[in-house]
Amino acid sequence: MTELIVITGAAGRIGTLLRPRMARPGRILRLVDIAPQPAPAPGEAVETVHGDITDLPAMEAACAGADAVIHLGGLSTEGPWEDVLRLNVHGTRQVFEAARRAKVPRVVFASTNHVVGFHPRAAGDPGDHALPRPDTHYGVSKAAGEALGSLYHDRYGLDVLCVRIGACFPRPLDAHMLQTWLSPDDCARLMEALLTAPSPGFRVVWGVSDNTRRWWSLKEARALGYDPRDDAETHAPEIPAARGGGPDPTRPPHDRLGGSFCDPSLDVDRPGRHTAPDRTRPGQSPR
Repeated sequence: MTELIVITGAAGRIGTLLRPRMARPGRILRLVDIAPQPAPAPGEAVETVHGDITDLPAMEAACAGADAVIHLGGLSTEGPWEDVLRLNVHGTRQVFEAARRAKVPRVVFASTNHVVGFHPRAAGDPGDHALPRPDTHYGVSKAAGEALGSLYHDRYGLDVLCVRIGACFPRPLDAHMLQTWLSPDDCARLMEALLTAPSPGFRVVWGVSDNTRRWWSLKEARALGYDPRDDAETHAPEIPAARGGGPDPTRPPHDRLGGSFCDPSLDVDRPGRHTAPDRTRPGQSPR
């Protein structure tokens, strides 16, 4: 029997990294985005769909016949409040509602570590289900997405798995990411575990590789079958700032999990500021 997995935001960085890694015999990937996507290669079992996550009828059509939805769509860093609200809160609600109407049994929601960005590093691992302490409007929007997932599980019975992603790049870009890196291969392993875990209900897990310097627990993710195999430490020699142990965790902005995302100077709604933070700067790893 053919399995159909819908991926929203499929043209984005994580969606692009997952596309080849989630290909399986007997599986079709339905890739949804408003951005252009590469046409399917010969023999590639994918369907590309041009669709806006805020468009409920379009999302319901995209979800038709699906076995699961991996929701990556929306802004992946801080932005103007109106955009964050429309895409990350309203758009996420539309995806959950579309999945419910199409009778999709499971949604994997790409949340972010910035949901708990103001958690003090000195307090240690915040745990898998740490209460929100968002560092940005972006973090607030992802906390709202987790709350929507809880609602759709409790009210409608959807299995919902929220992944508080660290920094998913081909390799760590800076010393900060030696703690937060999620390798593309481990990202795919995590998604496979969350797609196949029996009757998970509503869960919150950390999306991170088994890094030597990682801050976050893998207990909940491992319990759902995640078997991480990568460690950012293998890339540490490539990062000069890592040789002294990385950023000082006792001094701002690195005394909080969100790093420089906690700095109010990054508020893009302040007068005269119209651009989002550089997503590759230390402490500003998207998701």
